[in-house]
Amino acid sequence: MSDFRQDFIRFALDKQVLKFGEFITKSGRKSPYFFNAGLFNDGDSVLKLSRFYAQAIDASGLQFDMLFGPAYKGIILAAAAGMALAEGGRNLPFAYNRKEAKDHGEGGTLVGAPLKGRVLIVDDVMTAGTAVRESIKLIRDAGAEPAGVAVALDRMERGTGALSAVQEVEQQYGLPVITIATLDDILAFLSGSPELSANLAAVEAYRAEYGVKA
Repeated sequence: MSDFRQDFIRFALDKQVLKFGEFITKSGRKSPYFFNAGLFNDGDSVLKLSRFYAQAIDASGLQFDMLFGPAYKGIILAAAAGMALAEGGRNLPFAYNRKEAKDHGEGGTLVGAPLKGRVLIVDDVMTAGTAVRESIKLIRDAGAEPAGVAVALDRMERGTGALSAVQEVEQQYGLPVITIATLDDILAFLSGSPELSANLAAVEAYRAEYGVKA
């Protein structure tokens, strides 16, 4: 596990974005951990988060021309990732969508730079992949091409079938999914953390029951 992934998990714990205990997920599963990116909710935490996105994106080696943020969480994440990439010398345009079309002013559902070239979609997590699928359609309808998806965490968890949402997007659209961290990274972090190792068995059991192969 590279250093920035360990650092990201430690950062998420410090901000209580990542918690261990007993939680009921949207799918009704009892999970031993919970990740809520909405708690990156101040200037300092979003700045640090943006730099983790930039590190993961740069480490992937993916070539793309601009960023796209699906409404709503993806809006600030795409903008923040764009700022961090610019800070590192890679200045790229970005755009995002509205949930509802605007019927005055510039109109439409798209805001920001025109969608063109290869577009990287930036979001927090991919639970069902709905926002990503909608984004892919928006991008293609505008005459551009999706290049990949960047998310903060891959839970590596089955959806309704045998695959995770990440794997479904990768297989259905042939797009790479860049992650700052995965459930496997969380397990590696727990195994090396004496103060949190009591949570390791529960997370491993959850991975065994609901997880997918890397």
